[in-house]
Amino acid sequence: MRSESIMMDLILQTAVKSPDVRAVIMNGSRVNPNARKDPFQDYDLVYLVPEVEPYRRNPAIPPTFGEIMILQLPDDMIEPPPGDQRSYAYLMQFMDGTRIDLTFAPLEDASLYVEDTLSVVLLDKDNRFPPLPPPSDRGYLPSLPTAKAFDDCCNEFWWLNPYVAKGLWRGDLTYARYMLDTHMRDMLMKMLTWYFGMQTCWEKSPGKLGKYLRPGIGEEFWHLLEQTYADADPEHTWQALFTMDELFRRAATAVAGMFGLHYPGGDDERVSAFIQTIHQLPPDATEIKMS
Repeated sequence: MRSESIMMDLILQTAVKSPDVRAVIMNGSRVNPNARKDPFQDYDLVYLVPEVEPYRRNPAIPPTFGEIMILQLPDDMIEPPPGDQRSYAYLMQFMDGTRIDLTFAPLEDASLYVEDTLSVVLLDKDNRFPPLPPPSDRGYLPSLPTAKAFDDCCNEFWWLNPYVAKGLWRGDLTYARYMLDTHMRDMLMKMLTWYFGMQTCWEKSPGKLGKYLRPGIGEEFWHLLEQTYADADPEHTWQALFTMDELFRRAATAVAGMFGLHYPGGDDERVSAFIQTIHQLPPDATEIKMS
């Protein structure tokens, strides 16, 4: 794998030699002073150019930076749909393990690419940019929950519980796991992010997809979170569901207590009783009797 110094020299020299590239901006974890450093961090770059069109689907660009393992052109893909098409990106994974995400963007959009608090101007041929504040993750700190956001999160979490339970009872593992691992987990992570913010005085970032949650939520909550990731055994998935409910309940009641919000204990109690009934229901049952 090429070293950071070699890669940075290549990135800058390529821009210096190209008359069209007027500025280079780097974003992401490589400029984040609080991010864990490792050799697999991407180089997230923007080359600002007068016209983007010559850089669309240009086969000469990826080999400039190394031997390609796999290339993705997100602006040419139909799923997910591309953005506004003003810019054009090359996501390049190289054979030596390094990766560059390079976006060619129009000069008139220059200010948009330094709004990110994790931005460093590496090259500015025209003195276009004023001095930027030191990069930090202040733009990625969790925000305080509003009463509406908290209510909606709790409602969605408990609303989704029966989907998982009914899917497991029916033997629809893929359905049950999708509901658990996608929609329910999204609500859990939202609640844990608020709990993390509360525990860290809203001064730290939980990281992308919660990768820095562990020190903020503590070992007990982290251990419960680990138990929400089950294998394909249906009973293990049931236990993951029950653990997810317990973790959500504990985090949500703590957040509610801190901010004077209402935790829907009645919803929790009724839904929890319902899914326990489904868990104990024989596979050939034709009716449900709630206690």
